[in-house]
Amino acid sequence: MPHTKRRRLVTTALAVSLGATTLAACGSSDGDAKAESGPVSLTYWTWAPGMDKVVDLWNKGPGKKEHITVTVKKQASGDALVTKILTAHKARKAPDLVQAEYQALPTLVSNDALADISEDVGDIKGKFAGVVWQQATLGTDAVYAVPQDIGPMMFYYRADLFKEYGLKVPTTWEQFAETARALRRKAPDKYLTTFSANDSGLFAGLAQQAGAKWWTTSGDKWKVSIDDAATQKVAKFWGGLVKEGAIDNQPMYQPAWNKALDTGKQIAWVSAVWAPGTLTTAAPDTKGKWAMAPLPQWSLDQEATGSWGGSSTAVTTDSAHRAAAAEFAAWLNTDGAALNALAKEGGIYPASTSAQLSGAFSNPPAFFSNQADFYTKAAGIAKTTAPSAWGPNVNVAYATFNDAFGAAAKNKSDFAAALNTMQDATVADLKKQGFGVSR
Repeated sequence: MPHTKRRRLVTTALAVSLGATTLAACGSSDGDAKAESGPVSLTYWTWAPGMDKVVDLWNKGPGKKEHITVTVKKQASGDALVTKILTAHKARKAPDLVQAEYQALPTLVSNDALADISEDVGDIKGKFAGVVWQQATLGTDAVYAVPQDIGPMMFYYRADLFKEYGLKVPTTWEQFAETARALRRKAPDKYLTTFSANDSGLFAGLAQQAGAKWWTTSGDKWKVSIDDAATQKVAKFWGGLVKEGAIDNQPMYQPAWNKALDTGKQIAWVSAVWAPGTLTTAAPDTKGKWAMAPLPQWSLDQEATGSWGGSSTAVTTDSAHRAAAAEFAAWLNTDGAALNALAKEGGIYPASTSAQLSGAFSNPPAFFSNQADFYTKAAGIAKTTAPSAWGPNVNVAYATFNDAFGAAAKNKSDFAAALNTMQDATVADLKKQGFGVSR
């Protein structure tokens, strides 16, 4: 299918919050569902740690039986991998399989880089939560990837210090703000947490929880609503806390942030299910002192969380072996042994709902050995994940966030103005790329 026609169709169907439009399958003509007649060799680009060990299980088991061998090629993650995939695809030399973050799927699909594998993996839909499967289908009848891992957001706090300072775990964002202020009064040298602008996924997840849908479609045009009421509410809330000094304004993942967590200068962190791994490295002296709770809500009758992170396994349109590649992708993300290996070697939290309470997730993370119900609670929180709505230029929105909100956080200036900058830059880039924009 010509790229221009593909782009028009994608513009009509890509918003993952919409489910009514069907996007025609445009996979490689060489990669249909016909049975392979001989040995098949596939290449898989991925950044997940230990993936070669996981793939060995396939090559020695099901893959050997089906005469399908997979070779792992380790890659960088994020925008670097997306750019490399698109560059390879232009030369029709993309690998058979790629690991792709959910927010990158619209970009890859709009560039005709991913095959529709609905005929090959449609029967595994029930193994995933609806909002997760929706991200892999982009709200259409086509399937562009098999979900691998997810990142439902949660609230982490130092249980010992909350007790010491007489603080209650906040269940609403209003209570969260009051808790931050109370801590500053009781211990002026401490902060509840920080607002960080060096990982845009955190802010996107918070906006998602509040009901934001940044990219949707209207007819054959994109509608960008990064500055919608839900996101404005989130921006003003965090900007207000930074401006009054109720929370810190330092970036995450830096030595100063690690030290603040390890010494108790910061006693909480809004994060995701993968946080124990980060805390193990950032705050090793606090093992067994943390606890996890659901994310605070905007109202008492709400029960929702956002998503921070998560990826999928996709088959490219350049693959001459679509069916074989899809078979491997399905095995990798639904087979019990494969998922246990992914958890052990790569530290992933599976998208497969059946795996979230079995195998490697039967016991809590070692860093949270004091919270026996960690994964039971995590699985319940995951069920409340709000729908996502990604578009074809998430990279531009995220990069603008890092710059605009980074400056606003540092200067304690207006977060609403930073949000407007993010909105304008995203719209301008869509128009520059030739997409129709309704706003």
